[in-house]
Amino acid sequence: MDTKEKFKDFVRQNPVLLKHVKDGGMTWQKFYEIYDMYGEDENAWKDYLGVGTVAAAATAGAASFDLMGFLKNLDLDSIQNSVNSMQRVLGLLQDMSSNKSSGETPRKPRPLYKHFED
Repeated sequence: MDTKEKFKDFVRQNPVLLKHVKDGGMTWQKFYEIYDMYGEDENAWKDYLGVGTVAAAATAGAASFDLMGFLKNLDLDSIQNSVNSMQRVLGLLQDMSSNKSSGETPRKPRPLYKHFED
């Protein structure tokens, strides 16, 4: 197996390296050069693998904190009202589609007669 294939396997085993590339801190070329020179030596990778796991843990903690804040700010009454409205709309749509399929003539809206005073 050549060095490039070994590097690909190393990246698959350490997906935190992808985060460094996406953040713009490193490039795949620089990572490959480090791998080519030092291989999988832990001392060469400790800055990238160690920081990534700490950052990933911090991100997971922040995400759970944001989720709790989001849940605290939810207005359950407005959610219930929205769900009830959607159920009514779906019921009306179901009634309309069942009328069409049963052969009944669909409901026609009443004509609006508006008179304006001069």
